[in-house]
This record gives sequence, structure tokens and C-alpha cells, in this order.
Amino acid sequence: MTIPEQLTEKLLLALSKVGVEVPEPSRIQVKTADDLRYGDYQSTVAMMLAKPAGKNPRDLATSLMEALDVADLAEVTIAGPGFLNFTLTSETWSSLAKAQWQDENHAVQTVADPQTIVIDFSAPNVAKPMHIGHIRSTIIGECLGRVASRLGHKVIKDNHIGDWGTQFGMVTWAWKKGVNEARLETEPLQELLRLYRSATDACKEDESIKDACREELVALQSGNAENLAIWNRCLALSKKGLNEIYDRLDVSFDHWLGESAYNDALAPLAEKLESQGLARDDDGALCVFSDDSVKPKSDPFKVNRDGEWQDFPMIVRKKDGAFNYATTDIATVEFRANEFKADKVWIVVDVRQGGHFKQLFEVSRRLGYDQLDLVHVAFGTILGKDGKPLKTRSGDLPQLADVLDDAVTAARSVIGEKSHLDTEEEKDALAELIGVNSIKFTELSHHRMSDYVFDLEKMVALEGDTAPYLFYSYVRARSIFRKLEEGTVDKLDAEQLAITEAAEIHLVRMLTRFGDNVGVVIDDFRPNLLATYLLELARSFHSFFEACPVLKSEGATRESRLILCDLTSRVIKDGLNLLGIPVPERM
Repeated sequence: MTIPEQLTEKLLLALSKVGVEVPEPSRIQVKTADDLRYGDYQSTVAMMLAKPAGKNPRDLATSLMEALDVADLAEVTIAGPGFLNFTLTSETWSSLAKAQWQDENHAVQTVADPQTIVIDFSAPNVAKPMHIGHIRSTIIGECLGRVASRLGHKVIKDNHIGDWGTQFGMVTWAWKKGVNEARLETEPLQELLRLYRSATDACKEDESIKDACREELVALQSGNAENLAIWNRCLALSKKGLNEIYDRLDVSFDHWLGESAYNDALAPLAEKLESQGLARDDDGALCVFSDDSVKPKSDPFKVNRDGEWQDFPMIVRKKDGAFNYATTDIATVEFRANEFKADKVWIVVDVRQGGHFKQLFEVSRRLGYDQLDLVHVAFGTILGKDGKPLKTRSGDLPQLADVLDDAVTAARSVIGEKSHLDTEEEKDALAELIGVNSIKFTELSHHRMSDYVFDLEKMVALEGDTAPYLFYSYVRARSIFRKLEEGTVDKLDAEQLAITEAAEIHLVRMLTRFGDNVGVVIDDFRPNLLATYLLELARSFHSFFEACPVLKSEGATRESRLILCDLTSRVIKDGLNLLGIPVPERM
């Protein structure tokens, strides 16, 4: 039972002692104090219940303070009109630190009702290199998966790659015009991108080539042997290139069920939608329309044009008989509900796709999947220093591999100036770790809906709200133990733990908040809450380190401070791992 839960239980008992009826016990809560000058925890129960009890709030608070039996946990004071403030005793802080240090989970509690959660993230288009636009989905999705798993949920990570779409008609057309086999072996994604771009340029110059590319796609989706052979080769080469990026980002998937996995389900799905009256013909296309069950403003199948609400249907079969990604997405929902037995599906995709997902979720509801909790985990845009969406000088989105390489170069420059590592190989490895993970931490430290400026110099800086600052904090905490004999941590005695100094207490206060900050990450899909917590923990550690000598202290004080250094390093490492970020042991 947590400290707030213990205090709440004792508060309910005190209310009973003073004769105050509590109609809704669940509303009686003790929460973390907003201002530490008044205590560690706080309750507004006296002000909440004074009027129905016919009492003055301050008088009720005084009665409760006298009736509370919390001397073993905290001291109680009253502030303002009747706030009850609880300041934990040093013995309580010592007990909390001991429990957390002895707990491999660092006081992270698993949920009482674990569920099966499918997380759909990254999802690049095959036959193209990943670009900067993929990084937010990839990093956020991996973090949510790690946190949800840690909390006890069954997590299924699915990379719903675009492997059956329009780009394959274009790549196939260009491939047949002339593929560079040598480059395909050495730089497969770059050669596939060249083919795609050459087809795009040709389509702009000659409208008939668009039809030719479309015919190649129809042939592929109809099972043409030559086109299937090209497609299979594209797929294998693309996955190899994508996995190189995922390995650098330390991202993994349980499944790569792309659009092609659902191809055989599309025709039966369209027939079901039509037979159940959920879709109807519209000038040759099969579409899902509004059922007029909600007001137009809230209806995903309506759009306002020139002040008039008009139909905005979801097309599930085009006039030429082809299906699109909307049809595939409906089939994907069905598969995840029926085969994965999912309770929740989190789809981590750009905010600009919001309209599509509103339609998808409504169609899924009409099909009977209303018990499946479908969530579009949206995110904003990465900006350049000019405040506009980040692009190269040519106007393209920067390729992700190039962005990672640039980050490593920037990190190597910083390391060259300040690192204490011995060899160039060690510095190169550290530069890779810092460069790649500085980008990841910057992403995760922002609210997912916020746009942010991509600035490599700030990302790799050793000072500020950065990954290198957290790495330095971890290394600083571990460096103490390199000065001691091996096995020192195993010999530390938690029974001697004595937390008395203000800086020690504040460090333990921050450490004990780790579990809560892990738990809230998936409440609104906000990894930034955990990132912010880790920065605050690191700052409290540095304050402790400056105020409380560790190796120069003696006896129980020395043991206690060594335990705090060990626990801090473990929590920082654990928290960063949940963000998908490994730590260096030396810098």
C-alpha cells in the first residue's frame, strides 16, 4: 500500500471517530502537495465535508488532526481554510528508500486488470528509405510498448508497413524500364527510391504513364507472376534496410503485417459491408456514408464546404474495382479483434490522419467492434530552425539514416572535447549512443502533440534538458563504486539506512515518485511525463551529491548515501530503458 493510500485509510478512520458521515469514500484522497513548503502530501477533505457536516472547515480539520493516528508516518499541520498537510518523518523516508532499493521493479506496480494491447507504429512505405517523418511514430510507439509491458499488459507490436500500395505500381513500371542491379545489391533502398522518383517524374510529364503504373499495380494485386517476383524482391531488400535503422534505434516488432497481409480479405469485406447495408454504390464506387446519428459537426462522414454540410464518404472500393488503404485498415481492425483478441489498439500516426481514423473507428463500431478500444495516438510536426516543417534544401524530407549520422557527428564533436574515454573506438561507440539517443530523448521529452524545433547542437549538449545530461548523471552516480572494491553494493546494509539531511530527503522524495510517473505515461500517451521526471530526479541527485559527501562520510551515513547513489543510478537506467534509451557506463 502506498503512502497516500495509507494516509487516506487513516483519514477515513479519523472521520469515523469525529462522527462525520462520508457518502462517497472514493472521493476522499490524499495527494502529493503542490508546494513542498507545506508538506509532502495534502488533503482537502475538511473543506469538502464541512458544510454537509454542519461544521467550520478549519474546526473540522483541527478535529481530524487530533483524531489522526499517523505518528508512525508523518507530522500533520493545518493551513489556510482547512488544508491538512502531511510531512513524512525521516524514518518513513528511510523505510521507503529501503523498500525501493530492495525491489527489482523499483516500486513500479503492475495493473490489476492486464489487457491485450496492439500497438501499430512506425509503418513506413516499403521501397522507400525512412525519412524524418517516421521517427516520431517509431520512437513514441516503442516507448508505449515498453511501458505497457512493464505495467503488466500483453503488448503486441505490429509494423503495419505500406507494402501493397500505389508506389509498387510506380516502382514496378520503372523497374521494367531499367533497374541498376549492381546498386540494388549495394544500396537497395536508394536504388528503389531512384526508381520511384523516376516514375513520379515521368507521370508528371506524361499523363498516360499514370495509367501504366496503375495497370502494373492491378497486375500485381491480381497475382501476375513477374510483378509478384519484383514485389517480393523489393520487400526483402526494403526490410533489410529498415532493420538497419530499427537496430540503431533499438526498436523491435512482434509482427510485420503489412497491407498485403489483408489482400485476400478485402473483397469479402466489401461484400459484407454492402450486404449489411453499411456501404452503398456511389457512381460506381462502394462507399460508407453518414448514418445521420450525430450532428454534422461531429460526423466524420460530413464536411463543411462554403457554409453547407456535404457528404464526405469513406471509399472502400474504387470505380475501377481496386481497394485502398481504408479497406485494408478495416480488415486490419477485424484481424486484430478476431485473431489477436485485442482489448485495445493504439495507432501511432501523424495528427493529419485524424479524419481518416475517425471514419475507420466509426465503421468498425458499425461492424460490431464497439468493445474494441481504438485510439489514434496523434503527434505533431518536427520543425526546422526556420519554424517550418523540417526539409532538405531540395525540399524533400531528410532521410532518417542521414539525420542519425548527423547526430552522431555532432555528438562525436562534443565527446572529442570532454570525454575521458581512452580509445577512439570507445569514443565512436559513445558518439553513436549519444547521437541516436539524444534525438530519441528530445522527441520523448516533448508533449506528443507539440511541434518542436530540430536542433542537433542542443540535443547533444551535456547541459540542459538532454539525454547527455541524464547519461552524465547516471555515470556520476556509478563512478563512486569504481573507486571502491568490487562487490561493495552487495555488502551494503539497508537496515542501517538513515535519511536525515534535507538533500537526502528530497532525493528519496523524487525516487519514490518513479512508479507513479511510469504509470501515468499510458493514461494519455505522454512519455514526456517520464522524461521530465527523470530530469527532475537527476537535478535532485546533483544537489544531493554536492550537499552530502559520500566517500568522506562514515558509518551508517556513508552506507545510506552509497545506497542512494546506487538506487538513483538504477532508477535513471530503468526509466531511460522504458523510453527506449540505453545508458553508457563511462563517458
